[in-house]
Formats: sequence, structure tokens, C-alpha cells
Amino acid sequence: MEKYQLLDQVGAGAFGQVWKAFDKHSGEVVAVKMLKERFHSSWEECLNLEEIKSLQILKHPNIMSLKKVIRERDNSLFFVFEFMECNLFQLMRSRAKPFSENEVRHWCFQVFQGLHYMHGKGYFHRDLKPENLLVSKGMIKIGDMGSAKEINSSQPFTDYVTTRWYRAPEVILGSVNYSFKVDMWAMGAIMAELFMFKPLFPGRNSSDQMLKICGVLGSPTAASWLGGLALAGGLNYQFPQLLGVNLSLLMPSASGNAISLIKSLCSWDPSKRPSALEALTHPFFHSCYNINIPPSLCLRPSVGNTIGGEEFEQNNVGVIGVNHQGLIIRSCNRNRVQLG
Repeated sequence: MEKYQLLDQVGAGAFGQVWKAFDKHSGEVVAVKMLKERFHSSWEECLNLEEIKSLQILKHPNIMSLKKVIRERDNSLFFVFEFMECNLFQLMRSRAKPFSENEVRHWCFQVFQGLHYMHGKGYFHRDLKPENLLVSKGMIKIGDMGSAKEINSSQPFTDYVTTRWYRAPEVILGSVNYSFKVDMWAMGAIMAELFMFKPLFPGRNSSDQMLKICGVLGSPTAASWLGGLALAGGLNYQFPQLLGVNLSLLMPSASGNAISLIKSLCSWDPSKRPSALEALTHPFFHSCYNINIPPSLCLRPSVGNTIGGEEFEQNNVGVIGVNHQGLIIRSCNRNRVQLG
């Protein structure tokens, strides 16, 4: 760590501390994550930590980049990251008024691209919240992969994941077989918060959290979440019987398309929540693909084909595809326009 000069502490948590630091050799400003835990195991076992494994695989413009892992003689471990100016929570705190819809679209479009890439690589985050979305110069990146898990790893998963306000109801009810759709629930809550500038589900504890969710969405039914009723029955838990509210009343500045996407992301039933790619092709994001190319020039192949080895999907804004970097593109006459 001799090559780094620590400047300011910019974060702290149960894991340890994060410092803004200066690389004396390169002259670069970086972020150094200092872990509280001491690692007495071998170097190979340190590199096998889930956070390091995931970051070695996940290379995307909207996911934080791990530059280096350092182990000191006292068995302390340090992660060196690219430096970002602030997180999304701090950005909200610094503003006098909520984001405009275009600003919400700008941030969420980038995060969903990162999530689409992450899920496609077989990982899900499990702790999405505004504090873990890092912002710098108009870019937003998913950070803190400490809770990340391989989607196909051995279950059961731990039931204590995600900060409570962004925790999916299946996790609150103790499900150990949840999926990457917990990230989509968290994004619904975050997207609503960007419009409201306050949490959508600010529960004080698990029972109050469920009360807050029922108060907004209305209590689940057999039609909306049969699996949830079974989970609750196994715990002898009864959902509060509430009707819910019109989300437009909570977010009067949000368009119908924005409300539609938030409602689908915050579906009781995980199987009814969209994937990140489905979210990206929702009408809320159609303006992100407005390239003014005549529809007659756009390719319209069937879903599941490829162009140049890249998968694409047909929808009503043209052909949306995903390139090797996980960036969303639109393909017309085999000419690609990279977005995001």
C-alpha cells in the first residue's frame, strides 16, 4: 500500500472503510476499499472470494472496475477501484428538487444495461440501493459486489440480503430459492425513489416493511402471488389486508410509462417482474433508441436469430440487440448504433 496516499474517507460499513486515494506512481485518483476482516488463508483462497471472482468476470462500462487486490503482511486485504465522485444517494441529498423524468431515464437506462450484462454472465447483485450506485461525470456504475452470488450456485441462499427498504417480499418471507429477480424489485423501488426523493417502502423492521409494501401495492392474492401465500402459510403469517394506492398519486411527475415500469418491477410474483433486457425495451426507454432511422431500413428478423454473432430481439422500436460488451444497440441494415 506504500504507493497509495490516502486522502479522504468516503464510505464505511460492516465490511470496513472506503478511502479516496492518490496513486503516487501513476498520478491517478482511485478508491481503496479496506476490509475489516483479516485473511490468514492462502493468496489463492483470497482470490476465491465471491466479490473478487465476480469482478474479475464482470467487465462492463456500468459496473465498477476492480484495478488491483493487495494483501499486506498483517493479512489485511485491500481492493483498489476506479474513483467515482459520489453515489446516487449523495447526489439526491445534494439536490433541492427531485430528478426530472429524463434524468431518471438517463440513470436507470445505464443501470439496467449493467444488470443485463451481470445477469447474463451468471451473477446477481443482491444488494442494490442508491448508495451502491456510483456516479461520476454523467456515468453511473453498479458497485459493492460483496453480496453478489452466482445465479446457478448451490441453494439455499441466505435470507439476509439487500438493505431492507429494497428487499423483495420473497426474501422478507424467508425464501431461500429466490432468483435474480430480487435485483429487479430493488430497481423498481430505486426508480420510484428517484421520482419521489424518499423511499417507496421505508420499513422499520421486517413486519413493518411488509406493511409498507402492502400499503402501496395492495395485499397479494392467489391471482397476484400464489407462491407468496404458500410461503406466508408456512410461517403462519397473514398479510395485512390493504387496498394499496395509485402510484401516480405518489409520483405525480412520473409519466404513465414510468408508472407502468415501476409497477411491473415491483410485482409481488418474481416471475412477473421483467428481466433487465425486458425493462430496457419497455416504452419508458423508447426515446433512448430514437435515432431517426426510417422504419423501412430496419431489419426485422425473428427473435432468437443473430447478427454477426450478437443476439437481438424484435420489438416495436426496431431491433434491439446486445453486443459483446453488454451494451444495448439497435441494428438497421447491419449498421449498428451503440447506445448507453
